[in-house]
Amino acid sequence: MAKKNQKAFQRFNIHQRIQHIMMFTSFIVLAGTGLPIKYYASGWAKTVTAMFGGFDNMFTVHLGAAILMLASSVYHLLYLIVYPIVTKKVSWAALPSPKDVKDVFQNIRYFLGLTNTPPKFDRYSYKEKFDYWAVFWGMVIMGGSGLMMWFPQITTQFLPRWIIDCARYAHSDEAMLAILAIFIWHFYNVHFSPTFFPGSLVWFNGKLNRKLMEHEHPLELERLEKEVSTDDTSSNKSINV
Repeated sequence: MAKKNQKAFQRFNIHQRIQHIMMFTSFIVLAGTGLPIKYYASGWAKTVTAMFGGFDNMFTVHLGAAILMLASSVYHLLYLIVYPIVTKKVSWAALPSPKDVKDVFQNIRYFLGLTNTPPKFDRYSYKEKFDYWAVFWGMVIMGGSGLMMWFPQITTQFLPRWIIDCARYAHSDEAMLAILAIFIWHFYNVHFSPTFFPGSLVWFNGKLNRKLMEHEHPLELERLEKEVSTDDTSSNKSINV
C-alpha cells in the first residue's frame, strides 16, 4: 500500500504553476506594502516604510507588484483561450454546480458529527472553486480601482472625480477582505489543515500522491484510474491529468 500511495498524479501543469507563483508572490508584496499605506499613521507602518528607505521606494515596489499581478491575470486569461485550442480539450470543472451546494451541507453535517460520510470531491472542491472565482472578483475591484488611482488624469477624462475617491475606498476595503481570506481561509485549507500541515507542495511540483488524491479528490481519482491500464496502475509513473 505504501508503494501504491507514492504514485504521483499531475494536477497542475507548468503554466498553471507559474501563474499561481506570479499571483501569490505579487499578492504577498502588495499586502506587505499596502497595509503600511492604509495605516500610515501607526508606529509599525512608519517602521515598515523606513525599512524600504521611505514612502516613495515602498510605493514603487507596490506598483511593481501590481504590474506582476496584472501580468499573471492576463497570462491566465490568454491561457484559458489558447490551451483549449492547442490541446483540443475543454474543461468546465472549475464552474460552480448544484453538487457544490450539496457538498457544503454534507461537509457541515460531517463536521457536526451528524454523518460519518464526508462529501466526495471531483477535480475541484467547492472550497477551491470559491478561491478561484474570488480572485476574478478581486482582480476586477483591485485592478480596476488601482488603475484609476494610478492614472487619475485618464480616469477623469471619462468619469467624475468622485469615482476616484470611491475607487480608493474600494481598493482599500477589498484588499483587507483579500488578505483575511487568503491568510485565514486559503492558507488553512492548503497548508495548515491536518491533511497538508506543515504545507502542500502542489503549487511547486503540481503533484499529489494517491493517498491525498483519495482523501481530497476521490471522484477524480476513480475516473483517472479507470482510464489507466492495469500495467500503468501498478507502476510509479506519473500520470498527466
